[in-house]
Amino acid sequence: MEKFNLKIKYNKQDLQLEVKEYIHHSHQRCKLEVYQDDKLLVSFNPDDHETLSVCQNPGGLDDKLVHLIADTIEKKIDLFG
Repeated sequence: MEKFNLKIKYNKQDLQLEVKEYIHHSHQRCKLEVYQDDKLLVSFNPDDHETLSVCQNPGGLDDKLVHLIADTIEKKIDLFG
């Protein structure tokens, strides 16, 4: 498992997030999980179109924030290389 931090500005707030990437993930677990203060917010899996798709959204985040997080992760790491 790899970990890295993300800083995202959303609705005039600075969000400090931690991303956990499970390099050898299986179908029982999502490949990427995003946490804030040790609380799981959202998780993603790469899809066939080389973008991230929501796996789970236990934090109930709105779609705009989910897409912003996914876009930021896609720019930060190479999921498909």
